[in-house]
Amino acid sequence: MADFEVDVLIVGGGPVGLAASIECSRHGLTSLLVERHAGTSIFPKARLVSTRTMELVRAWGLADEVERVGLPREDSLAVGVGSSLTAADFHREVAPLAEDAPHSPTYTYICAQDRFEVVLRAEAERAAGADVRFATTLTSLEQDGSGVDAVVESASGVAAVRARYAIAADGGRSTVRARLGIGVEGPPPLGHMISIMFDADLVPLLTDRMCALYFVRSAIPCAVEAVDNRRRWIVQTGYDPAEGGSEADFTPEFCVRVVREAVGVPDLDVELVGVMPWLQQAVTATRFRSGRVFLAGDSAHVSTPQGGFGMNCGIQDAHNLVWKLAAVLSGVAGEALLDTYDAERHPIGERTVGESLANALITFRMMEGELSMKEAIEQQAGRRSCEGLVLGFHYESAAVVPDGTGAPSPDDPYRTYVPTARPGHRAPHVPLARGGEELSTLDLIGPGLTLFTPAGSGWAEAAEEVGSPIGVAVGVVEVAASAEGSSAVVSPTWASVYGVGEAGAVLVRPDGHVAWRTTAPVSVDALAAAVDAVLARA
Repeated sequence: MADFEVDVLIVGGGPVGLAASIECSRHGLTSLLVERHAGTSIFPKARLVSTRTMELVRAWGLADEVERVGLPREDSLAVGVGSSLTAADFHREVAPLAEDAPHSPTYTYICAQDRFEVVLRAEAERAAGADVRFATTLTSLEQDGSGVDAVVESASGVAAVRARYAIAADGGRSTVRARLGIGVEGPPPLGHMISIMFDADLVPLLTDRMCALYFVRSAIPCAVEAVDNRRRWIVQTGYDPAEGGSEADFTPEFCVRVVREAVGVPDLDVELVGVMPWLQQAVTATRFRSGRVFLAGDSAHVSTPQGGFGMNCGIQDAHNLVWKLAAVLSGVAGEALLDTYDAERHPIGERTVGESLANALITFRMMEGELSMKEAIEQQAGRRSCEGLVLGFHYESAAVVPDGTGAPSPDDPYRTYVPTARPGHRAPHVPLARGGEELSTLDLIGPGLTLFTPAGSGWAEAAEEVGSPIGVAVGVVEVAASAEGSSAVVSPTWASVYGVGEAGAVLVRPDGHVAWRTTAPVSVDALAAAVDAVLARA
């Protein structure tokens, strides 16, 4: 008999696992999260929180807290290149991101992972239905047709766990993925890397050079990352085992030398905080699901750090998956809905890994001198504008009902985001007013299905007629073109942006992606068919 029974077992307590725990609680699921380390990361392995992730953070009510512990936004948009941070040949470029601001009620942000995880952990631990256990190791995992059996071990002893489903968010060296026999595809490791976190007072040296990221083309090529843009910084460099290099070369004395050369101050006062070896990789798991176990985050796809995509892509995995688990476990959706997780997230994982590899190759060309500093900095700064990738991705699966329209085709689908409510795409942000309150369409997407429609269209009554008999909560947002009262939701542009005309409707999934759209007048049968299709109700 199991010592614990939960809906979902989450293996891994990094940002992805913690996000999965938060989402489980939001959807009324019980969960047990186990993490073998004693606490959250002490190393800021990731720093960039994408616009899409910041939208989720905002929905969780954590935006103010995350922005309080992160970098000021004005410091997070610049990239620099030079032979050192203080060299005369240093060149700084601010990424051209201003044009992306209207696409969301929030914005990309730099918040070091060691701070970000603390915020997420606190939220996960106080949420209903969640059991978060650090210093707890998964030692066994088996599954059958109705659930997952696991054994976990901690200082307090060994415990048996029975869960309906499991999420493996245990990183690039995932033991769960290995147990399942799932392989990865991609090029060989791109490099053996070392991250050196240090404490130094660099601000007086960088008064007109403050950046989020610096590339240094010195005798020891490296990147320098701002952790807090005050005293905490990271140098990333590498070694080549084929040339006799080893992580053992990075003694404290050598690490201090690397830092001083990168900064360009031979006698810089440096305090080493930590040194972490890692492999730079760009690989994707061959599949993201095995029975009742799902891969998420680095266990599913490992990106290079260039672009800051890895953590964010993993959090989107959790956001895509958990509402589907909740719908199936509550009985309102068919088991086949879970097949759409791999169908939707695997192509996105592959694309994201590929774009991170493209960014890494730009860096390699820059470090090897194939690009001038000006060319390199322009490319690097330009590639930091990636809203086409971050907001413009879309899904094609059985949980999306096509409406016959084509996807937008921007000249640069990496950089350029074109708002569209075409099924499969993220529901666009449109500013709304309700009384004296300013809202976004994204603020009104609930944990169930949400139907947006022009006020008075009749679709609200259809949603009630469809949802009530089958126990599916279909929230309705009626949008008026002009003010009709203090409680009305108003936008003169919403219907045009969403492409519904005067009488249509858009059905949005709990993960914010459009499931179905129509320009036709109200039809109970059409809405019922859409809900049945999206939820795999045979």
